[in-house]
Amino acid sequence: MAFKIKDNILWVGKIDWELRSFHGEEYSTHRGSSYNSYLVRDRKIALIDTVWGKFSGEFVENLQREIPLESIDFVIANHAETDHSGALPELMRQIPDKPVYCTSNGVKSLKGHYHQDWNFQVVKTGDKLSLGSRDLIFIEAQMLHWPDSMMCYLTHDNILFSNDAFGQHIASEQMYHDLVDQAELFQEAIKYYANILTPFSALVDRKIREVLSLNVPVDMICPSHGVMWRKNPMQIAEKYLEWANAYAENQITIAYDSMWDGTRRMAEAIARGIREADQVVTVKLFNIARSDKNDLITEIFKSKALLVGSPTINKGILSAVAALLEEIRGLRFQNKKAAAFGCYGWSGESIRIISDKLGEGGFRLMNDGIRQKWNPDSEAIEKCILFGKDIVSTLA
Repeated sequence: MAFKIKDNILWVGKIDWELRSFHGEEYSTHRGSSYNSYLVRDRKIALIDTVWGKFSGEFVENLQREIPLESIDFVIANHAETDHSGALPELMRQIPDKPVYCTSNGVKSLKGHYHQDWNFQVVKTGDKLSLGSRDLIFIEAQMLHWPDSMMCYLTHDNILFSNDAFGQHIASEQMYHDLVDQAELFQEAIKYYANILTPFSALVDRKIREVLSLNVPVDMICPSHGVMWRKNPMQIAEKYLEWANAYAENQITIAYDSMWDGTRRMAEAIARGIREADQVVTVKLFNIARSDKNDLITEIFKSKALLVGSPTINKGILSAVAALLEEIRGLRFQNKKAAAFGCYGWSGESIRIISDKLGEGGFRLMNDGIRQKWNPDSEAIEKCILFGKDIVSTLA
C-alpha cells in the first residue's frame, strides 16, 4: 500500500498490525507499528529510508508498482537500525550504483549490518541535496538514539523527516495524528520517549532547539514509526522539550514483587498512608512480575517518586525487581526521588540492595527504607502507613 502525502510525495512503507514486541523482546508494542518510508519526486527522485528486513521483498515489489527502481536517483538512510534499513540489501541488488546518503557513523553501521560497500555519500548537518525545485537539508541527530541517526528537511513542502524522533508504535489505516484516538496517540508517544529516548534527554533538548534555530517553516513532521503530524505539527516537539527536562507529574509509583503477599501488603499500606496524607497525588501500584515492564517504565517516567519493594531471597532480591532496577539504571531518569521496602525472614538484605541500585540509577533516596519481618502484623502495617505519610512530608 502506498498513499499520497502531497502531490510529489508518497508514503511507501509498511503497516505491521501483528507486531507485539520490538528490539527483540525488549519493548512491548500493544498497538502494532509502522515502518515509514517516503518517496519524493522532483526533477530528481529520492527515497527516504526503507522498512524492516522481513518485509523487504514486499517493500521492493510495492515500490516497483509506483516507480521504476532505476528512476530513483538518491537513497537516504536516516538510520541504520534494521527496522529502517532492512530492505536496503534487496533494493540495492536492483540498483547497486545508486548513491546512499547517510552520516559517517551510518556508513559504519550499514557496513556492519550488511557487509556491503555501496556508493556511500557522507553528509553532515547543513549539507544540501538538490532534487530540482526542492532541497533536502540534512541534520545530524547523533545518539537520538543511535550514533548514526539523522533527520532531513524538505524545502518547498516544509516537511521534517524526523526518523525515530516524534514517532510512536501505532498501526493505523489513518496515518495522520489528527485522525487517530488522541489518548492512545499520546500514551504511545510518551511511552516511546520514556523507554527509548530518556537517556538522551539533554541531547533531545539541544537538537530540538537547534532545529528551531534554523527558523524554517514546518508544515508536517514525518517520523519513521507511527502516524505523521500535520496540524500544528510542532506540538509534539513542544512535548519532547517538556519530557526532556526532568519531567514529572504529581504521581508516586509503587512497584514491587512478593512471594507470600507480605511485601504486597506493605505496598498497599504505604499507598494508604500516602493517600491519607495527600488526597490529590496520584498513587499507582504495580506488581513488577505481573506488569508490562515498558508500561511500568512509562509510569515511573511520569512520577516524582518511586518506591520499590522486594522480600529478601538468598540474600538478594526477586528477579523481576532486579531486572527493573537494571533497566531504570540505564535510563538515567532525572530529578526523581525513591525509597525501598520489603519483608524478610532471617537476613533482610533486600532494602540495602534496592537502595543501592536506585542510587546507581540516579534516584535521590528519601530515607533508609522500611523492612518488616515475616508477614506484617497490624503493628507493622501501621508503621507502613506512617512510612507513606512520611514520604509525602519528604516530597513537600
